[in-house]
Amino acid sequence: MRLFILIFFLLATLQIGAKTMTKEVATLAGGCFWGMEEIIRAIPGVINTTVGYTGGKIDNPTYNIVKIGTSNHAEAVEVEFNPQKLSYKQLLHYFFRMHDPTTLNRQMNDVGTQYRSAIFYQSDVQQKVALEVIQEEKQNGRWKKPIVTEVIKATKFYPAEEYHQDYLKKNPNGYTCHWLRD
Repeated sequence: MRLFILIFFLLATLQIGAKTMTKEVATLAGGCFWGMEEIIRAIPGVINTTVGYTGGKIDNPTYNIVKIGTSNHAEAVEVEFNPQKLSYKQLLHYFFRMHDPTTLNRQMNDVGTQYRSAIFYQSDVQQKVALEVIQEEKQNGRWKKPIVTEVIKATKFYPAEEYHQDYLKKNPNGYTCHWLRD
């Protein structure tokens, strides 16, 4: 009987813990997804990152299609995060620090619509917060040129090929054009 009570108690505790764990999803594009993922994964409160393609006009895009730039997909990072530890607003402020939101369809050597700066919002609340953060970024003095970041309703996100996932972990000396600015 004691064993039954102990097992019941443990299962009830696990269920309560599972219910309190909340998760939100953000989809961000700011140039090559390798460097963005590397920075985002280290932010406290981030649960998981997946690099992929979104915002385009064909189903099931591949890197060989997206890199040409005609499918209108952006290289993006889908971020699962715990909003009790990291707010969407805080995540967006990191986003603006890790790339240059003033260059249209470009991040350093990466040029094309697939490297555009975009926030793909999942809800009306995310859209509102994204527009607020852009206003804050315009006023903080960090950017000398106009911010060109698009705020777009999220469409289907397609995970990139496996060799792109965690690319800079697998290839520590790989190419990146991302860093956190002050």
